[in-house]
Amino acid sequence: MFPESKFMDRALALAALGLGKTSPNPLVGAVIVYQDEIIGEGYHESYGNAHAEVNAINQVLHNYPQNASEILANATLYVTLEPCSHFGKTPPCADLIIKHQLKKVVIGCLDPNESVNGKGIAKLKNAGIDVVFPFLEKECQLINRRFFTYHQKQRPYIILKWAQSADGFLGLKNEKTAISNTESLTLSHQWRAQEDAILIGTNTALIDNPSLTTKLVEGKNPIRIIIDKTLKIPQHHAIYKEDAKTIIFNEHRTETVGHIQYIGIEFLGLLPQMMLYQLYILGIQSIIIEGGAYTLNEFIRFNLWDEARIITATDLNLHDGVIAPKLTGSIVSDTSIANNQIQIITL
Repeated sequence: MFPESKFMDRALALAALGLGKTSPNPLVGAVIVYQDEIIGEGYHESYGNAHAEVNAINQVLHNYPQNASEILANATLYVTLEPCSHFGKTPPCADLIIKHQLKKVVIGCLDPNESVNGKGIAKLKNAGIDVVFPFLEKECQLINRRFFTYHQKQRPYIILKWAQSADGFLGLKNEKTAISNTESLTLSHQWRAQEDAILIGTNTALIDNPSLTTKLVEGKNPIRIIIDKTLKIPQHHAIYKEDAKTIIFNEHRTETVGHIQYIGIEFLGLLPQMMLYQLYILGIQSIIIEGGAYTLNEFIRFNLWDEARIITATDLNLHDGVIAPKLTGSIVSDTSIANNQIQIITL
């Protein structure tokens, strides 16, 4: 019988619960099915803790203490990503599956990490386990687009984000301008909590003096990344506060002082590429770029973006100011929160 997609759908829903908590590890969900019923499930809840397969198997062991071995030997595991085959923070999940002799494993997609990338599947097959692969591959790759981008393109997954007036301005020139409504602002903070880092340019830091934190929601503060060529941003500004690690790209200093990491680079025409390479080396898997216009347009110019999130105040016209970026892509979501339209566009 061909595997039921509803079980992988459940595994995907579980995987999503780890968003913003597992990096640099992927998002993974797993369910164990016996006689067409889910008897165990789990997801990778946070980096350094048990993987999805471990949590699902442990749930079965807990719920069926008398006959767990027999049940697992006749059960099917649905997992969104290939089980790991190497020792990291935790032992290999493939070994655990083999230990409990699960009958079948249905795998969503390959793990692109060179430490795995087919080795987990090979290990399971060599142990005589029936492996079905791939299954709902596109959906399983999509949920881990940050992880896949990092390993396949050797750069972070890049989200562009800005708020604009109905007539296409980011704000008045040299003046902090409120555009997002309260609900959209809260959503923006939730987006920040889901990514590894947040990036802005010098002018945005000087004019808006943002903290770039997640104070409106529960969740970790992203790493702040600031472009400040001549280190002109005063140290009393919010980006220097100790509430988040901060990386400052500049031309003068390369050192770490407390929670501030200065990275000296040459400000040449390929600045976005140079910064992304440094962030890749640092293990940063995703960044959300919140401005300003020049910074956003530089990443657009080099086609260095994966997703854009645009908030438009439909009842606000500024008539003049800083022109919002223009880009070409596919609209994957178009919703509204009160007077704010929210579009999500992919390249």
